Amino acid sequence: MGSQSDWVTMKHAATVLTDLGVPFETRIVSAHRTPQRLYDYATSAKERGIKVIIAGAGGAAHLPGMAAAMTTLPVLGVPVESHALKGQDSLLSIVQMPGGVPVGTLAIGRAGAINAGLLAASILSLSDARLDAALTAWRAKATDAVALVPVDEPV
Repeated sequence: MGSQSDWVTMKHAATVLTDLGVPFETRIVSAHRTPQRLYDYATSAKERGIKVIIAGAGGAAHLPGMAAAMTTLPVLGVPVESHALKGQDSLLSIVQMPGGVPVGTLAIGRAGAINAGLLAASILSLSDARLDAALTAWRAKATDAVALVPVDEPV
């Protein structure tokens, strides 16, 4: 993530990955304030065994695109909701990558972070039967949690 404040959003991806038993690491890597850290992280990720990068950023949101420019690993971008434009600036900064440098862009905020965790798990499950089973069970549990009929909730 680009800053400590992004953790409020990105922790939802971490929760999904934890629930599915996917090992991961969390780092604060700012494209603007720590460019050398970004370079070192992105260029060494594959050799360190990283398979997918989830990058969350707000505002100008250059972190996912810059990471994608430095590795051939899949990069999933989560637009973090910004104060000024409610994350629309983040979304457009991440989704408008030039041809040849793809970033899989998710929804703004919490939903995007959850789906980034699930999408990363889906990618990894292609070569991991245990993870495929865990992901299938997670999805079944989510389906089972949807009520058939509505009920009145207390006010």
